[in-house]
Amino acid sequence: MAAGIRGTRGRRPPGPGTTATPGPGEPEGREEADARADARAGGRDDGRDGSRDEVARPPLLREFVLVTALFLVYKFGRLVANGHEARAFRNADLVWDAERALHLPGEGTIQQLLLHGEPLIRAANTYYAAVHFPATIAFLCWLYWRRPAHYVWSRRVLALVTAAALALHLLMPLAPPRMLAATGLVDTARVYGPSVYGATPEADSMANQFAAMPSLHFGWALMVAIGLIAATRSRWRVLWLLHPLLTLLVIVGTANHYWFDALAAAALLGLALLAVRAPDRSGTAPPTPPTVPHQRRTSALPAGALR
Repeated sequence: MAAGIRGTRGRRPPGPGTTATPGPGEPEGREEADARADARAGGRDDGRDGSRDEVARPPLLREFVLVTALFLVYKFGRLVANGHEARAFRNADLVWDAERALHLPGEGTIQQLLLHGEPLIRAANTYYAAVHFPATIAFLCWLYWRRPAHYVWSRRVLALVTAAALALHLLMPLAPPRMLAATGLVDTARVYGPSVYGATPEADSMANQFAAMPSLHFGWALMVAIGLIAATRSRWRVLWLLHPLLTLLVIVGTANHYWFDALAAAALLGLALLAVRAPDRSGTAPPTPPTVPHQRRTSALPAGALR
C-alpha cells in the first residue's frame, strides 16, 4: 500500500514563493507560455518599446502621390481663388478695423523690430520664402520613416486644414496688410528681397496674393511642432514650438498676414485635430484589453501521498 502511494505521479502543489510546475507529459500552462512569449518579445528592439501593435508603414509610392496631390491642390487651388480685388480690399479694411477695436498690438510694432537692420529683415523675408514648404516636407518624411502612425495622422490633419483654408480663401478673399495703405506698413519683400510674389498682384500667375486668411504658413508650422512633440520623447521637444512662434513673427513683421490670419489658422487646426484621432505616444495601434490569466486547476492528492 505504501509503495502504491509513493508511486503516484502528480503535480507537486506550490509552496511559499514557488509556482506549480507541470508534470512530465503535461502541456505547458498559459501563464508559462505567455511569460516565455513576453521574454522573447522583450529581446527585440523595434524602436517602439517592444510593442507588437506597431502600425504598418504605408506604401511609399501611394504616399508620394497623395502628398504631391496635397501640395498641388494647395498651389492651384489658390490660383482658382485669385482675383476679386475689390472684395479683398473691403475685407482687409474690416479685418484691420476689427483688430484695432479689439486693441490687438499693431502689426507695425513687429515690423519695426525687424527693420532695425537690413540683414535681419532679409533673413525674415528668406524664412518666409524658403522654410514653409521644405520644413513641412522634411517633417512628413521623417515621420514616414520613423513614426508611421504619426505620419498618417499628421498627413490627414494637414489635408483637412488645407482643404478648409482653400474654401475660406474662396469665400473671403483678403488683401494682406502690405497692400493696405491704412496700415502704413512696408512691403519688406519687395523693398529688401527676396520676394515670392509678382509685382502686380492681380496678374500674379504664381500665387494668389489675396488669400491671406487663414495663414497656412502658420497653420502648417503649428502642426509640424505639434506632430513632433507628439511623436518624440525628448524632454526638450517643447522647443519645437519655436518654429510656429518664429513663423508668426515673420508673417506679421513682413506685412504678409494679420494677427487674425494666424488665429483663423489655429482654429482650423484645432478642429482638424478634434476630427482625426491621434495615435498613442509610442505610435502603435490602440492596445487591446488585457486578458485574465487562466488558472490551471490541480486535483487534490490523497492524504499522505507525499510521505
